[in-house]
Amino acid sequence: MIPLAPGISYVDLHFQGTPRVIATAVLRGPGGAALVDPGPSSSLATLKAALQGAGISVREVTALLLTHIHLDHAGATGTLVQENPAMRVYVHAKGAPHLIDPDKLLASATRLYGDAMDRLWGEVLPVPGQALVVLDGGERIEEGGRALDVAYIPGHASHHVSYFARDAGIAFVGDTAGVQIVPDGEILPPTPPPDVDLEAWHDSLGRIERWHPNTIFLTHFGPAAPVGAHLSALRDRLQAAGRLVRASLARQGTDEEREAWFVEECRRALRQRMGPVAAREYEVAGRFDLSWRGLARYWRKRENV
Repeated sequence: MIPLAPGISYVDLHFQGTPRVIATAVLRGPGGAALVDPGPSSSLATLKAALQGAGISVREVTALLLTHIHLDHAGATGTLVQENPAMRVYVHAKGAPHLIDPDKLLASATRLYGDAMDRLWGEVLPVPGQALVVLDGGERIEEGGRALDVAYIPGHASHHVSYFARDAGIAFVGDTAGVQIVPDGEILPPTPPPDVDLEAWHDSLGRIERWHPNTIFLTHFGPAAPVGAHLSALRDRLQAAGRLVRASLARQGTDEEREAWFVEECRRALRQRMGPVAAREYEVAGRFDLSWRGLARYWRKRENV
């Protein structure tokens, strides 16, 4: 595990054999440990090995703090609760029903990932309702030995929350602050369907800023600072991605051709700025074709394009 602050560390899940794609934060206190975004079941062996190396068993994990229920963040939740039924699972109210009955979540994900579902995510088990602590935003909770403020931060997903450890100055922001695979590298917004909302996303970034964190922790990937510069860069990238998808929708041709044009534009720009290896790693964390689909859906709902 990689230390972040006293009592806080994180694990690189080496998702699909690639480093710096999915990070799970570990908060450890006298009463046990809490995990922020345990990741998918396909990476569970890596997570358990890292916890064991730090002397933490699954039985000592008292809570899972989910930023949202997408499978790369929360897919292993049901499996972990099955192993430790005393575990508490914190989730936004809009995501809770899909943990209890994941059929709709899995059907939606299967439309995006097709035959790769099992390879990418592994098993996705339902979570018993009694294990859930349902959040709306505005709460203060105590897990992993520290107090955490909770904020509702939609934009990437309608069921997204963030957790702020005020004493450490660290906000655990899931996907709302973007993807930054390479330290000090490009910051890209992941915008998959179905509920990307650019206006809500910009409001959520302001909500994170009002906490005045010293560091933001990205599931993809790890700690980022200075916070103001990071969020400003993400705002610019969100606007640019939105404009590019909007331009694609005005092009002649099929949606497949529009999507392919957007993907190639993103790849070309990222290769120029970061090189081909980093560009490939970014796509593992946030596929450009899915980003097109989320933003295309957003513009069509908004403007009937």
